[in-house]
Amino acid sequence: MNIDISKAHPLRGEVTVPGDKSISHRAVMIGGLSSGTTRIHGFLKAADPLSTIACYRAMGIAIDVAESGINVHGKGKRGLNTSVKPLDAGNSGTTMRLLSGILCGQKFSSVITGDRFLLKRPMNRIIDPLKKMGADISATDNGTAPLSIRPSTNLHSIDYELPIASAQVKSAVLFAGLYAQGITRVIEFSPSRDHTERMLGLTVVMEGTKKIVSINGEMDLSAQEFSVPGDPSSAAYFIVAAVLVPGSELLIKNVGLNPTRTGYLDVLRHMGANITLLNQKTIGGEPIGDILVKHSLLKSDVTLEGNIIPNIIDEIPILAVAGAHSIGRFEVKDAKDLRTKETDRISALCSNLKKMGIWIDEFEDGFAFESKNELLPNEFESFHDHRIAMAFGIAALATDGTCAIHDAECVDISYPRFWETVQSLQQ
Repeated sequence: MNIDISKAHPLRGEVTVPGDKSISHRAVMIGGLSSGTTRIHGFLKAADPLSTIACYRAMGIAIDVAESGINVHGKGKRGLNTSVKPLDAGNSGTTMRLLSGILCGQKFSSVITGDRFLLKRPMNRIIDPLKKMGADISATDNGTAPLSIRPSTNLHSIDYELPIASAQVKSAVLFAGLYAQGITRVIEFSPSRDHTERMLGLTVVMEGTKKIVSINGEMDLSAQEFSVPGDPSSAAYFIVAAVLVPGSELLIKNVGLNPTRTGYLDVLRHMGANITLLNQKTIGGEPIGDILVKHSLLKSDVTLEGNIIPNIIDEIPILAVAGAHSIGRFEVKDAKDLRTKETDRISALCSNLKKMGIWIDEFEDGFAFESKNELLPNEFESFHDHRIAMAFGIAALATDGTCAIHDAECVDISYPRFWETVQSLQQ
């Protein structure tokens, strides 16, 4: 499916973005390992979290999906059963990596696979620490899925220092720690998303800039209620849209404001964006609030590197679009992990930005360009990547003429009604 998008009139009104993808995944996983029925409000009914539900159902966990919410009928830590066929994570790296940690602690064998895009993504980053815990897990010769996981008689705790800031690696180790003998500790030197430790209520200790998260293998889980806030990564697209389109003023409601997820707001403010946080509160351990955004003239002259990169890794495509529509130089470093997402996002961004008439330098770990006063409309490839498709959909709203987004249906991974929301704001 291709989508045509023309330059927008001022965008005004309110937007409520879908539930947070990261929290939706974890709520189902934790609920399925808990005793009793876990209730989830605001669950993201998109392809990726639905892959997590499908995997749990295949292992015997009853899950009710209704408009009013999700009920996960957990059977406790040992309540999962063997699946009669390979577990299918679809396009979801979160499903595959986090679920692998859980599967390492089971008394049955499993195979977990995914679509052709997921089967290209690296898995050694979770396999290595899980093997150090005594897990019996293997991948292809290239270190990719399908993953085969067999029962281990000696799953033990470890102290694991994350070589890179990665919430998925951290969470896989912590979930495996639920089944390991002793106390597993994950040490991180740069902050990554902390939803897992918040939702499990784990012990977190700070030693200077070093963060230590601990989990006891004797820990049991009880059913609870989760309220999933709006996904800050999804909100980022409409925040940038309002900033770029003259005369715009948008209020994005009930967005998650977890400090490990909002680095992009700091970047946009640094560039001159008029962004105000309203009605801030904490629900279920997660800070949420409304975000009021007004059109602003942006100045780039920004280099994104170092510790902020893990915090903004999913928002780099839309930040690059903001940089393209601003004044000055925009540069990204230390972001090699972008090459192992749903697509090679560095290559994809460079390809599409060149189509807008921007001269861009591509590096192994990032890119750099000088913005232009007049950007060219064009036909953009999504590369079957939801974040690339949405980023250049927003770019089109602030570009003279009409642009096309190819294979635009890939947004279903995280935001199934994205194009409808864009259309409603234009009206």
